[in-house]
Amino acid sequence: MKKKSIEVHECPVTYTMSKIGGKWKPIILYLITKGGNRFGLLQRGIGGISKQMLTKQLRELESDGILDRKIYAEIPPRVEYSLTEVGESLLPIIERMRNWGEQNMIKP
Repeated sequence: MKKKSIEVHECPVTYTMSKIGGKWKPIILYLITKGGNRFGLLQRGIGGISKQMLTKQLRELESDGILDRKIYAEIPPRVEYSLTEVGESLLPIIERMRNWGEQNMIKP
């Protein structure tokens, strides 16, 4: 019996990982749920991320419909990020990732 291989575009796990996977996106989403909704707060909350990488990741999340960006007409301009309805639907996944990490981290 031959095993049928799953094409990348047919795999729901691969699709999900293409939207929220990687080193930074889960952390960004987690911080936004905890009130880190401004660029500076996110950058300070994520050790080691460059401004360019944070900008790129935020744009990708916005482009994928996971984040919404609101620009306030102030001087200096203020930008805040929030989860869209699609982004909100990812919260159980992010929470499960956090729970798994808490249970499986090697504690000193």
